[in-house]
Amino acid sequence: MSDMPEKIVVRPAKNTDFELLIEFIAPFVKQQKLLPRTKFELEELVDSGFVAVCNEGIVGFAALEVYSQKMAEIRSLAVAKKYRGSGVGKQLVEACLQLASERAILEVMAISSADAFFLSCGFDYTLPGEKRAFFFQTRDD
Repeated sequence: MSDMPEKIVVRPAKNTDFELLIEFIAPFVKQQKLLPRTKFELEELVDSGFVAVCNEGIVGFAALEVYSQKMAEIRSLAVAKKYRGSGVGKQLVEACLQLASERAILEVMAISSADAFFLSCGFDYTLPGEKRAFFFQTRDD
């Protein structure tokens, strides 16, 4: 066995990744780290998603969900435990931000409990100027 670190590549997700992505994100959903996604929702995320892959297969995923020319959101960011802290998450976020830039999206948001991670990626708690984001829950869970 080699002592060389595994090469991790971040690339656009493909339709052929779909079944492996379902398996990859299932534990994160079970741990309530990610919201559950229907197959239809996940199929849509694959179209604007990125995977981190190595010899082990998929070790990370993130998608850019575009709401309008003004706003998009980084969704379903997940990195396998073994690869956390290695830069994989940051590479996935950077790929999403690059896609937003290419599509001339004005703002990208992320909803997460990982404050320090997103701050390290250049995110901030507020929108430009004095704007704030407000949320209203319509479900009881």
